[in-house]
Amino acid sequence: MDLDLTSDQELLRETAARFIQSACPLTTVRELTAEHGAASADYRRQAAELGWFAMLVPEEFGGGSVSGDGVVDAAVVAEERGRGLQPGAFVPVNAVARGLVLDGTADQQAKVLPALAAGDATATWALADAQGEWWPGGGVVAEQRGAAYELTGAKTFVQDAGSSDWILVTAGGGGTGLSQFLVPTGTPGVRVRRLDGLDLTRSFSEVVFERAELPASALVGTFGGASRAVEEQLQVAVALTVAECTGALAYDFEVALDYAKARTAFGRPIGSFQAVKHLLADTSLLVETCKALSASAARAVGAGGDDAAEVVSMAKAFLGDSAIEIAQNCFQVFGGIGHTWEHDQHLYLRRVTTDAALYGEPSWHRERICQLHAL
Repeated sequence: MDLDLTSDQELLRETAARFIQSACPLTTVRELTAEHGAASADYRRQAAELGWFAMLVPEEFGGGSVSGDGVVDAAVVAEERGRGLQPGAFVPVNAVARGLVLDGTADQQAKVLPALAAGDATATWALADAQGEWWPGGGVVAEQRGAAYELTGAKTFVQDAGSSDWILVTAGGGGTGLSQFLVPTGTPGVRVRRLDGLDLTRSFSEVVFERAELPASALVGTFGGASRAVEEQLQVAVALTVAECTGALAYDFEVALDYAKARTAFGRPIGSFQAVKHLLADTSLLVETCKALSASAARAVGAGGDDAAEVVSMAKAFLGDSAIEIAQNCFQVFGGIGHTWEHDQHLYLRRVTTDAALYGEPSWHRERICQLHAL
């Protein structure tokens, strides 16, 4: 990330990189693909000891960040996670933490936030509807039944739903506005179905709510009054997804550049050929632009400015289009070896292609920008 990092933030970045290399290098990531990218509880707890899930949690609940700007600090970690194709629900856990800080009851905060920060438990966010559309409130309808609530419908692209302790569900219903519910996994009427996906390094599921009955204590905030929290959660999720994607792109390009310098053809490094040089130069410009947009998105969300929604959508729209182009350009440099299963290139292409769709594909965010300007 092209930020002027403080010494503490630089230490945070270096520590994250060392941890990833020792605890879950690419060789281990490949092994986890057989388990559909599920991260172990030990890995999560070790990551929690480094503060990965505490940056958006207040100090009274065991949280805190190295700089005081939790979003930027989390983005520094997210970029390193992207470089190493790390498993686990880092982005949704931090989005859930933001939502609970904003709207959670005292009991929800005291019960869940310390457990998330310490890595003793984990949570995920159910936002996209069953068709993969990301407009909040789609897919699940919430109805009030006396002092309780009933959820009906389905959500998809829910990361690590099968291994999470709680699912934060964003629901609509009856013109009352958005509502959110903190649902323990295993709740009667809640069914989790793992999905086969392009990204082999992460696990996604569909979560179906079959008239699931929830007590009043499951409601986060007020019924129909979750719009502000959902917007801030989305901004956090998009900014961190952009940072993870940027890290993956930057690493992929670095490896391709090194390969172009080392691989010889006709007695010369292939990087010395004009066509390859032009391709690398164009790709480098795209990568640097992605880094700048990622930094801008993290800063905007961390500052909580009025332009944060627009900035993160601009970054996501650009990254979504450019990520696949960058990965395909790297394929051109690698040539035939890049198409083999043993090479890591396909894992990076899978990751960035999935990131391009998560929390809104480019067209979705361009439409969102238009709506923000009432166009």
